[in-house]
Amino acid sequence: MNLQQKTETLLAVCKECFERHAQMRELDREPDFFIEVKPYADQYHTLLDEWTEEVSEFIKTAKPKYVHPIQIETLTDSMKQFIVQSFYQKTGKKRFVLSINSAEYTLKTIMDALRLEQEGNVR
Repeated sequence: MNLQQKTETLLAVCKECFERHAQMRELDREPDFFIEVKPYADQYHTLLDEWTEEVSEFIKTAKPKYVHPIQIETLTDSMKQFIVQSFYQKTGKKRFVLSINSAEYTLKTIMDALRLEQEGNVR
């Protein structure tokens, strides 16, 4: 899977997390941590770690506008948190939604930078 595909997958994860959180609030139930939460979180935490390394290299070599290493660190930390939080109805909705929106914005900015780089228009 290349960097663009991983970025698209992470965008889909953001949407899944938002929908799951709404569903868990509606169902009013607690998930089983070891059966539901941990396997899902482990899968995407691993993907996030791989993506972070690759996108950091991309930033160093391509030097895209509007994408900086601190954004990547923040996004990675935030996503690791809200992936787990999405399973729990007691997670505060406002901060949760803001975290997802922020992650989506950064991921879309990276997608734009990747497209520009492919077209040879970086800088």
